[in-house]
Amino acid sequence: MPGRTLPTFTAAQVASHNSAKSCYVTVGRKVYDVTDFLDAHPGGSDLVLEYAGKDVEDILKDEASHAHSEAAYEVLDDSLVGFLDGTNGAAANGKATANGAANGKEVNPRTGMSSEEDLSKDTDIANDFKTHKFLDLSKPLLMQVWYGGFSKEFYLEQVHRPRHYRGGASAPLFGNFLEPLSKTPWWLIPIVWVPPVLYGLYLSSEGFDSKITQALWWVSGLAIWTLLEYILHRFLFHLDEWLPDNRVGLTTHFLLHGIHHYLPMDKYRLVMPPTLFVALATPFWKLAHTLFYWDWSVATTVYCGGIFGYICYDLTHYFLHHQNLPLWYKQLKKYHLEHHFLDYQNGFGVTSRFWDTVFGTELQPRVIKTQ
Repeated sequence: MPGRTLPTFTAAQVASHNSAKSCYVTVGRKVYDVTDFLDAHPGGSDLVLEYAGKDVEDILKDEASHAHSEAAYEVLDDSLVGFLDGTNGAAANGKATANGAANGKEVNPRTGMSSEEDLSKDTDIANDFKTHKFLDLSKPLLMQVWYGGFSKEFYLEQVHRPRHYRGGASAPLFGNFLEPLSKTPWWLIPIVWVPPVLYGLYLSSEGFDSKITQALWWVSGLAIWTLLEYILHRFLFHLDEWLPDNRVGLTTHFLLHGIHHYLPMDKYRLVMPPTLFVALATPFWKLAHTLFYWDWSVATTVYCGGIFGYICYDLTHYFLHHQNLPLWYKQLKKYHLEHHFLDYQNGFGVTSRFWDTVFGTELQPRVIKTQ
């Protein structure tokens, strides 16, 4: 398997593959998927399943039980899917190193990535599905999540391990007439939302004696958005710890944000579809007019400032993933992409890391060692 980057697994991850549906074993630090070999095992599948999720090095060499032939080791070599954390995989494929990564880079065991460049490397669809038993990228994803029977722990482990659909295209989500509704080009955001913002400011301007006063309220709305951006990203989109452990909760999570972490470089699923944003924005319209009940013009101006902040957020999010940016934005880009390939439990600010600093969730980049 020269040149192919293999993932790393924790001991607990290997141990979870302990059934006839998915059977992993280890020999030293190498991880093998022997599910397809179960029925072909000369002694029957039960003998293999007895060691499912465990190390089989000793039993393979046990003369009293049955010393296995070279053919048995050849079968294992064909079933190699990765390495346990801390492995030196150089002997296995000539390319892998400290954590099973290619080119001498250290792989993050939770995301399977070593750098932001890995986010754009095409995923081997067949091998990924065989290895992880999660979603087949060649088939509609939503129903696979719904009918997959995944535990929350397994789902979160896999959905935060980024993939990249071949050639940068979009993986199928619905696989039917609804498919176009799941894709949104970045330029649609300003086209749809800038006119209502301008119209709202025009209507509310009649309630102000001074343009400066209105501008200050508008800036207040923009500032409020930056906090909402952080709150929504951290406590709604990353509702991981409190996510219901059932298919309704997992499928909802996948639609809201899981698909973005699963396929972070999908150009058409980076910004929020207008229909979804209407559903989220409507409660905030009511909230603004509840908080500023004493003046319709103030409430509307603050709201318009917030919507403009959202426009900036969505466009910034797209550009951070797909555009070359000025120096300051390059630092922001690096920060955000580290949220994807390094630590998805921190770094919730997209347009700014200010609230991450305030609430103690700022990313602390890990030094990636190279040989």
